[in-house]
Amino acid sequence: MKRFGFSKFMLIFGLSFIYLPMLILVIYSFNASKLVTVWGGWSFKWYAGLLDNTQLMGSVVRSLEIACYTAIAAVALGTLAAFVLTRVTRFKGRTLFGGLVTAPLVMPEVITGLSLLLLFVAMAQLIGWPQERGIVTIWIAHTTFCAAYVAVVVSARLRELDLSIEEAAMDLGAKPFKVFFLITIPMIAPSLAAGGMMSFALSLDDLVLASFVSGPGSTTLPMEVFSAVRLGVKPEINAVASLILLAVSIVTFMVWYFSRRAEASRKRAIQEAMDQTANESWQQPKKQMVEATV
Repeated sequence: MKRFGFSKFMLIFGLSFIYLPMLILVIYSFNASKLVTVWGGWSFKWYAGLLDNTQLMGSVVRSLEIACYTAIAAVALGTLAAFVLTRVTRFKGRTLFGGLVTAPLVMPEVITGLSLLLLFVAMAQLIGWPQERGIVTIWIAHTTFCAAYVAVVVSARLRELDLSIEEAAMDLGAKPFKVFFLITIPMIAPSLAAGGMMSFALSLDDLVLASFVSGPGSTTLPMEVFSAVRLGVKPEINAVASLILLAVSIVTFMVWYFSRRAEASRKRAIQEAMDQTANESWQQPKKQMVEATV
């Protein structure tokens, strides 16, 4: 009983520690006072004022755009790397390749950002691209960083898959390309969704890499917030953060809902296939007895 009470207390404490600051941020986004820490009543004026703050809204749109591009590219590259690490078991340099894929996970972001900055500068001098740092360079940097997380997540899922399902499909005449898209991809879809959401969140939250590889006119939301906080937190920042929390919560709920429906459909299909196989197995001896009698 005491253990249950202590566990329940720690659960409530942990959830409060994580979500209470977010709740306070949302509440203070409706604060009428210009002083963030002084409550002055309820008001929506800071949300309405966001429409006039073109610089802040521009950084929000830019960050969301980069995060979407990063999630797509990181899922594609991370999935390919995961397949190489899990399915191609023997090739020269496999250990080195695995280390290079997971290196961004343990590499300090300052080192990664400085390395990418030097790379872009050297490329601009040698081949003339990129002519200036901006959204493209930030996207490349975020993709390099996030693809490692996707590779780890997808690799863990691929190692748990039953290869006999894919082998059975190929025995029935399906080509590897068709097996990959019709069987493997649906089975690893939850891990792809998790990797995409993780990449989106990491890109949207990144400050260090973007500070190194960004240029004039490509300020992201974390950079805008950091520069504003240095001079004092503004109420508009709370409003923007609340809107982002709302958007992320909606997307997370939608992904959870559709993943749950897909998992339920998969289990139902497996159960129907097992029932059909059992019925055929039960009817086969009966048919043989009838044929023998005739």
